[in-house]
Amino acid sequence: MKRSTLRTRSISFAAAALVAAACGDSPVEVETDRSAWSDPGFDFTADLIAFETQRDGNREIYLMTADGRDGLNLTDHPAADGDIAWSPDGSQIAFASTRDGNTELYVMNVDGSDVRRLTDDPGIDRFPAWSPDGARIAFSTTRDGNSEIYLIDTDGSNPTRLTDDAAEDAEPVWIGSGARIAFFSTRSGNGDIWLMNADGSGLENLTDDPAFDSAPSAIQGGSMLQSKISFVSDRAGGNLDVYTVDLDGSNLYRVTTEAEDDFDTSWAGDGQRLVFDTNRNGHWDIYVIDVVGTNTVRLTVDPSDDESPVWRPY
Repeated sequence: MKRSTLRTRSISFAAAALVAAACGDSPVEVETDRSAWSDPGFDFTADLIAFETQRDGNREIYLMTADGRDGLNLTDHPAADGDIAWSPDGSQIAFASTRDGNTELYVMNVDGSDVRRLTDDPGIDRFPAWSPDGARIAFSTTRDGNSEIYLIDTDGSNPTRLTDDAAEDAEPVWIGSGARIAFFSTRSGNGDIWLMNADGSGLENLTDDPAFDSAPSAIQGGSMLQSKISFVSDRAGGNLDVYTVDLDGSNLYRVTTEAEDDFDTSWAGDGQRLVFDTNRNGHWDIYVIDVVGTNTVRLTVDPSDDESPVWRPY
């Protein structure tokens, strides 16, 4: 379902019929100049996007300003680090890492300091998602033999299992004020986006399509007015595109229409823009686009893969 050590793209995507209209004229890409990227004096109070990259020879977590003009290596560790999740106040980042020999969850401050290990289990723990009240983290784990979704307190205590199914459940995302969680599941026989209450009850197949749907994302920050999520799907004919859909399953909208794969969306706090990664340049780069599919801006141009961007809540 994912790429490389922490995120592999090894899934076979089946072609499916187009069920949403394209978003109009092809967007114009505007490339920003980031030749002045430097570590000294990085502004941690700026509008920030965290992302994964292999530009240092292994998978690291980087920060960059939302205009792509400044950035730095946040983890700088020989292990694989990824699966980024911001705390609701934007002061900390939860992530997955192989630095202790197994994929576990960790937390660090926004400047990379005070790294703390949250989980310690022989299973693979991935995809942390911070609850809007800052008290809990949802994540997926194989500690029961297959991928299920659990909750833990932010100090790593009180693990609680939310899903119990022979299928794969992963990629949890908190919705709005935290009453519900969206997640990826194969329990319907293919990849779909599902919803459940925060205690694991009230299961609902949101996308329910024979295509492969994955990587749900929602506006962070506990907005009570949130009505949409974004996700990626191959329903338009074999490659992955970005879509949005209302939480009742209506108003499915195709945001990107390029022939190459687009993946890993994250919402700006204003709810009007999405950051995502794409291989439309022959490798994975990070772009920003309006939710209506216009005003595409390329943020990264490094020949290494830059992936899985996550916008800091604001």
